Formats: sequence, C-alpha cells, structure tokens
Amino acid sequence: MENKNLLFHRLRSARSRKRTGKKDVEKQIRKKYQRSKELWNLRRNIPWIPLENPYQRGFVRFFVLSDDVKRSEDADFYEGILKKINTYLYSESRLFLKKRRKFGRRIYVEKPQRLNTISSYAWTDPKFGLIPRERQYFLKREEYHPFRKRNETYYEFIEPWRFTLRIRPHMITHYKPVDAEIEKEYAEIESYISQYKVAGIIQKTINGKSNAWKKEYETELIKSRKYSNCIISPTEIADYFEDL
Repeated sequence: MENKNLLFHRLRSARSRKRTGKKDVEKQIRKKYQRSKELWNLRRNIPWIPLENPYQRGFVRFFVLSDDVKRSEDADFYEGILKKINTYLYSESRLFLKKRRKFGRRIYVEKPQRLNTISSYAWTDPKFGLIPRERQYFLKREEYHPFRKRNETYYEFIEPWRFTLRIRPHMITHYKPVDAEIEKEYAEIESYISQYKVAGIIQKTINGKSNAWKKEYETELIKSRKYSNCIISPTEIADYFEDL
C-alpha cells in the first residue's frame, strides 16, 4: 500500500510535464543566445594582421577643416567636433556618381554627402564626449519618422561651411583572418535563434519585454490625443450629480 502511494506521488500531471518541457526549451535557447554573444565577441576581437603588399580599393571621401579654419586659433576645437560628426563615403571611382532616372533615361549624378547629426541619446551620453562649448554649435531639430510614426529629435551642426570634402585613395593595409570553426558554429546558432518562435522567446524571457515598441507606440498615442476629447460637457456633469 505504501509503495502504491509513493508511486502515485511520483507521477506528474500532464500540466507539470508540459511546464518542465517548456522550461527545458527556454534553458536551451538561453544557452544558445549566450553562446552567440561569446562567439560574436570572439569574431570581433580577432586581431588585424598587416598586409605585406597593401593595395588600393577605390576611393574614400570625407570632411576636413577648411584652410582658413586650420590657420585659426580654434583649429583644435573644430577638429574635435569633426571627429564626432564626420562621415566617410566609398566609391570605385573618384567621381562618386550614382545612377538616377530622369524622363525615362538613366543619368549619373553626384552622391550627396552630409555631416552626421547627433541623436538625443548621444547628446546626453557622457561617453560621446560633447563639452558645453561644443553644444553651442548645434541646433535642435525634430523630424517625423514614418516607420515609428512619431517625431524624432536630433541635433545638427550649424556651421558646416567650416569643413570641406577631400578625396583620397582607399588603401587596404590590414586583413582579419577567418576562423572556420567559429564562423560555422556562429552561423548555426544564428540560424537557430533567428527563427520566429525562438526570437519571440528571447525577446520575452531574456530581454524582458514582449513588444516594447508596441507599448511605447500605444503610450505615444495616448499622449497625442486632443484635450478636448477628455473634457466632460456641462450636461453630462449635471446628469452625473442628479444620479447621486
């Protein structure tokens, strides 16, 4: 009799077995996700090796200080700003052209290039390194983001004429060796964790939010409602007090 009772207590219900299986799957996904991070860091930290014979691969265009700014006393100050907002554009030829259709014909026009803007996150991030004097040369702007369906705040440099574009050959001087075993394992794990259901479990259990963008979007919708929609009319107030 005692053996039968002990066997009965050892048997688990279907709900308990399902819950245990779900936890085992989540543990496996968590291990795979952590391993993918480790492999990504290993791939990133592989040291670059200098080439014996460097070669040219197209051209690169970037901003430099204009001649009058170079000769001024604030050359170092503007050089510090340029390091934070400089952009680099690569092209196979020195002309930096792109195809464009005009009246049904294919024409070539010059590729535009602008200085980087600073996001609101980088503006307040101490690691970005903006000093109070540098902030005075940026203007706050807002632009509607069609994908997020809301206004995005950014900061734009107000004196772009202090910089000019320069073109130089793009020289390849170093290369990073490829570890075949790491690349194979990383590709297999990425193929697994990028599946739709697995990615949902990672977002919900590991990152802690089921759909952060949706919650933020709904909050923005609540904030964007007109105040007149929330006002109670005098008739409704009178009816409310009559019911009391």
